[in-house]
Amino acid sequence: MTDFADKAMTAERAVQGIRSGHHVLVGSGAAEPQLLVEALAARRDELFDVEMLHLLTLGPAPYSGPEFEGHLRHNALFIGPNVRSAVVKGLADYTPCYLSEIPDMIRSGRLRVDAALIQVTPPRDGYCSLGVAVDIVKAAAEEADYVAAQVNARMPWTAGDSRVAMGDIDAFVAGDVPLPELPKPEPTAAAMWIGRNVARLVEDGSTIQAGIGALPDAILAALEGKKDLGVHSEMISDGMLRLIEKGVITGARKTLHPGKAVCSFCLGSRHLYEAAGRPLFEFYPTEHVNDPCVISANERMVAINSALAVDLTGQVAADSVGSAFYSGVGGQVDFIRGAARSKGGKSIIAMPSTAQGGRISRIQAVLPEGTGVVTTRADVDFVVTEFGIASLKGKNIRERALALIGVAHPEYREKLAEDAKRRGYLDPGHILPAAWNPYSSELECRRRFGALEVFFRPLKPSDERRLKDLFYSQSKETTLMRFGIPLRRLSETQFQDLVAIDFLKSMAIGAFAPYKETVELIGVARYYADPDERAAEAAVTVHDDFQGRGIGTFLMNYLAWIALGKGIKLLRCDVVAPNARMQRTLGKCFHHISELNAGPTGVTLSVRLADWKGRGNPALEPLKAAW
Repeated sequence: MTDFADKAMTAERAVQGIRSGHHVLVGSGAAEPQLLVEALAARRDELFDVEMLHLLTLGPAPYSGPEFEGHLRHNALFIGPNVRSAVVKGLADYTPCYLSEIPDMIRSGRLRVDAALIQVTPPRDGYCSLGVAVDIVKAAAEEADYVAAQVNARMPWTAGDSRVAMGDIDAFVAGDVPLPELPKPEPTAAAMWIGRNVARLVEDGSTIQAGIGALPDAILAALEGKKDLGVHSEMISDGMLRLIEKGVITGARKTLHPGKAVCSFCLGSRHLYEAAGRPLFEFYPTEHVNDPCVISANERMVAINSALAVDLTGQVAADSVGSAFYSGVGGQVDFIRGAARSKGGKSIIAMPSTAQGGRISRIQAVLPEGTGVVTTRADVDFVVTEFGIASLKGKNIRERALALIGVAHPEYREKLAEDAKRRGYLDPGHILPAAWNPYSSELECRRRFGALEVFFRPLKPSDERRLKDLFYSQSKETTLMRFGIPLRRLSETQFQDLVAIDFLKSMAIGAFAPYKETVELIGVARYYADPDERAAEAAVTVHDDFQGRGIGTFLMNYLAWIALGKGIKLLRCDVVAPNARMQRTLGKCFHHISELNAGPTGVTLSVRLADWKGRGNPALEPLKAAW
């Protein structure tokens, strides 16, 4: 402890080691050394052209004020609320960079750091811990010529790679103060719906990454029904801690750092900071946590990030609103690319469909002039809003535009479709739903048919290619049974019409089976309703390779159940004369079947939904869970 005593001093004396022209890195987040920052700010008039670098900090940033011009100037590696105005006004700078690369940029000198102002725990055995913020601070503390540390007994000693040797620190300043906390945000209704949609993409045993704020908290809350989740995230929040304390996050199935919650910093409440000292948590620098190769070693890695806007081709704006810088690149791309390489991994961009109280659509035909693209269109996997999930990976521009319009706010969908046609993303005559009614995620469910698990959901306009694959891969006999004539092809407009359902007059439920690491469409049940008659024309088809398993019967029951809920009283099915399979299916689903318009080539069968066998039948009770 002699070394500690010899280097102990006041904050005012400690910052005397900072000289004009120095590049000074400040500790991140809740670990900003406020006593040292205040003492340095007090030296304003005697210092010139000092650059202050840091990520987001929770404490004050006095050097971002206009009175510091020419003396101290901030360079944001990630723009936080305390410096955003200064950056927008040109009083502070912004350096776009990936979190994974900053430590090496510091070591190589490309990002010069002459001095570091950090916050640490009291020393143990010749070391101090960086506590709740290791991120880029460890590299700065090891590389800077001068390091001043505020020693805070309230800072938890964290496991992992958080230690700094006392010999690397030139000045110790006692400062036992509470770590700044983030207030718990109240989730909006949109955030809670987004959370539910994201939860549909997260499987048990996944390892997750998420950020902070009302939306990430709502997403994490929606994961409470999952099992054995893991954490590998640049930051940990109170939302993650709640899942740990409820036994949802265990890390039991992690393939990297099993049983550990891995991060580089945490932001939140005092309870979170106290918990950060538990052995469960391990803190590492961002060159480890954010390295896409390291991230990809976690199987079933799910990266959950947010955005300010997404255009119809899938470009993600996350650090600026137009030409006005707002936040930073951060770790979004690191984790999206790491998740893409992970076995069973996926990445999610989650955001509300609108901004400014609904006055602006976050899904835009093109990003406004000056907007920076943080995540490229080739990187994006899923985009989630309160209106559903758009799957973009491997999709062409037409499919992307359709998928993104489908999850935009309904008030903006027609205009987005017009813009997409004008820009050539969609063909000028592309058929779209007559009414952009909200997608009914409540109609999604999974059922097993022997060893085969089938996912059922309403068709979307972006399913056109999958419907074509189903049509052209099934046998001529099956096509004849479905359409009544030996069709060789359907026109583009016919395919578009078949997927342009409006959930009122038209409904189509698709059956999707696993195909390699994605899914393929293997069956469809649909109806077209005539509200005046309270009747609908219905049809069911199942691919030849999947017939005889009960999938067609389930689709017919499902269609009847949906139609009943929409107030439809009667279903009519045109059946080709030799189609005994369809007649048997109807017989399994309805007590009575009436024949109409019998002819030499076929017959129209009519069934009343009052005669549906599913009404009050416990064997079909699982359908109600999907409604």
